[in-house]
Amino acid sequence: TQKMFDKSASIEADIQGTMSVRGTINKFGFLLLMVIAGAAYSWHMFQEGQHGTVTTLLMVGVFGGLITAIAISFKPNWAGYLAPLYGLLEGLFIGAISAMMNAAFAQKYPGLVMQAVGLTFGVAIAMFLLYNFRIIKATEKFKSVIFTATLGIGIFYLLTMVLRMFGVQVSFMYDSSMLSIGISLFVVAIAALNLILDFDMIEQGAERGAPKFMEWYGAFGLLVTLVWLYLEILRLLSKLGSSK
Repeated sequence: TQKMFDKSASIEADIQGTMSVRGTINKFGFLLLMVIAGAAYSWHMFQEGQHGTVTTLLMVGVFGGLITAIAISFKPNWAGYLAPLYGLLEGLFIGAISAMMNAAFAQKYPGLVMQAVGLTFGVAIAMFLLYNFRIIKATEKFKSVIFTATLGIGIFYLLTMVLRMFGVQVSFMYDSSMLSIGISLFVVAIAALNLILDFDMIEQGAERGAPKFMEWYGAFGLLVTLVWLYLEILRLLSKLGSSK
């Protein structure tokens, strides 16, 4: 993130205007609407019994969203064009997986999805307040710890996926044991703390006069974290539901 701001040319900022916190939040609101639109469509398709279509939408959302996210990460100035597409693709994925989970836990844990949505926004608001009142400060040490933990989680998830491809089941990742629930709680906490890094990135970018397109980049980064947080909370609640 630091390199992205340092590479932003001052002449480009002069031409386009500079990044602002309000502009970033407005763009994040638009991206959130794109997610809701995509999720509503996938959910509607599932309720209509179009399960094959929903599976296709899920795959399109996963791989399309991943490709779009990688493109934005390497080309932040493309964020204004690609971030809305990312939001729509993630919406298709989230809507599909949420509808499937809602149906799977309809008897055991009714209201699973709505509770996950509520908790996600509740945690996000709590993190914003903790950052805004400087109860949690984004110091360099804090950033390095959260970055390292996030990287470790990513590597761990990748290893479990590779092992599953070779027929090795890592049961404690998916069952409802205390170890599995504990791991999910840890991941949710790290995902939540990543929001602090996003808030700091947006604030620092505005203070340094980053180019206007970085508003889209900041909004995109915040959305990525929020989607991750929602999925981890949904996974945690499903484990708690399975243990009942």
